[in-house]
Amino acid sequence: MVRSRVIPAVFAVLLTAPVAQAHPHVFVQTGLTLVADAAGRLVGIEVSWTYDDFYSLLLLEDMGLDPDGDGTLTPDELARLDGFDLQWIEGYLGDLYLTAGGAAVDLGPPEGRGTDLVAGQIVTRHFRAFAPQSGPVIVKAYDPTFYTAYDLEGGVTVPDICKLAIQPADLDRAYTMVEEALYKNPAMPDDEFPEVGEAFADVVEVTCNA
Repeated sequence: MVRSRVIPAVFAVLLTAPVAQAHPHVFVQTGLTLVADAAGRLVGIEVSWTYDDFYSLLLLEDMGLDPDGDGTLTPDELARLDGFDLQWIEGYLGDLYLTAGGAAVDLGPPEGRGTDLVAGQIVTRHFRAFAPQSGPVIVKAYDPTFYTAYDLEGGVTVPDICKLAIQPADLDRAYTMVEEALYKNPAMPDDEFPEVGEAFADVVEVTCNA
């Protein structure tokens, strides 16, 4: 999500804030909707990202949107905002990881499905296709560097023929990892921060009766 290079001013503000050495910097409520084909195999996933109030405000100000501050964007403003977080740099995987049978599932490029502003928070949606999967699929949403924190407050939806199980992250263990990292190097720059993000990810398991 924050691997787009189109909003440099926003990140400059974030990096110079007093909390610059604390992780994470951006908070995103995530929603996942799994999609199946006619044969009952999983073939895609729609992702919704609801950005925190502070990041949304910074982004709107940086792009010169909603100048009257009424929390409503015109159709033209929405068009300018749409797709801002889909201009991914090479190697960025969308902070979304799927595995099946212990092997990584390759996800297609993001297909934008709209952007909105709800109660001051930017909400975006995109879809990613993948090869049909008939066995259990594991889904995790996380930023490896933990610069961005994702949760599943947006909910997880699966087809009626599928079963859903969610294993919450062990947050005590995850925060201990962060505390130990910061204790060893309290002035650690972001580009050297250990990849602890996966420890904060809930584990979503989807099994369909194809």
